[in-house]
Amino acid sequence: MANIWEKWDKKIDIAGLKDDVKKAAENKPDYKDVPKGKYEVKITKLELRASKKSDEPMLACWMKIIAGQYKGQYVFYYQMLTTGFGIHAANGFLRSLDSNVDIAFDNFKQYNDMLMDIMEAIETEKLEYVIDYGENDKGYKTYKIEDVFIEA
Repeated sequence: MANIWEKWDKKIDIAGLKDDVKKAAENKPDYKDVPKGKYEVKITKLELRASKKSDEPMLACWMKIIAGQYKGQYVFYYQMLTTGFGIHAANGFLRSLDSNVDIAFDNFKQYNDMLMDIMEAIETEKLEYVIDYGENDKGYKTYKIEDVFIEA
């Protein structure tokens, strides 16, 4: 019996794959960091996950820019959920999404279920947002939802 590598080498067009890699490298989009500012965004991911650094609970929200010069790029919101202040900050952000889901922290399983309910509401209602992505005087990123609207 062939090992898995040989199986994949036979199953997948390796020459075509190498050509695709070369083309992707040549046509690499020139993405720049999204500067501070106001953006129309659509939330594509909202989840409770472990942070890569500490393996502790963290809220992750990915917001895809849907208009303007940075269309297609993302603004990422991450909030550690290991302190009362962290959970308070995350709850404030979640309330600003205007999903009509009650925002509260009881435990991490409940919080995860709540995040799934919020994401489902956002998708069902086709909600999009105007976010003011900035920085406070201590150098921390800030995220303020300024407007909520329904996808056109």
